[in-house]
Amino acid sequence: MDDPRINSILDEGNRLFLQGKFQEAITYYDKILNENPHHIGSLNNKGYALSKLKDFDNAMKCYDVALHLFPDDLSVLINKISAFRKQGNFLEALSICDKILTSNPKYNIVLYHKERILFSMGNFNDSILCCNQILNDYPDNGDVLFDKSCNLVMISKHDEALDLLERAISQGIQYKIKAKKSKSFEKLSNNPRFQHLIL
Repeated sequence: MDDPRINSILDEGNRLFLQGKFQEAITYYDKILNENPHHIGSLNNKGYALSKLKDFDNAMKCYDVALHLFPDDLSVLINKISAFRKQGNFLEALSICDKILTSNPKYNIVLYHKERILFSMGNFNDSILCCNQILNDYPDNGDVLFDKSCNLVMISKHDEALDLLERAISQGIQYKIKAKKSKSFEKLSNNPRFQHLIL
């Protein structure tokens, strides 16, 4: 049975979290965990707040306690993938992605993490395959169009990359800024079409 008092403490923690006050949010999650160390929502949110503070070791401890209690909780598993990815532990992140995708092959949030991990590992063709799966369902997803475009630049398919970059930019002006700052597009810095797209 949900405890209304616990829920209101959790709501306050989440409100602070959304304001970017991660340390203060953690104090609310801790209030709940002091009473109920197995409260999955507080463990998961505390882990996420800690990872936002780049305290990945303690974030992982929260996720591991949560997963010990609820081994298949997708929200916790996805946060753990994200923490591994930010730390550069790509193989660990990838193994969780593959485990989830075995039973949920069209889980787009996990596919999104996987395509970014594969890109970071230099597996550009495999990353493109993940992007394609997401784009089958969401053909106008700007983030994935942009990521696929970066992959294509890395395998020297420049025209195709610029076609996708143009589609991404049509979804939002932020992709112009991302393209200007992205290392992937450095080799196209003198390409007239690229210069025109990011004007």
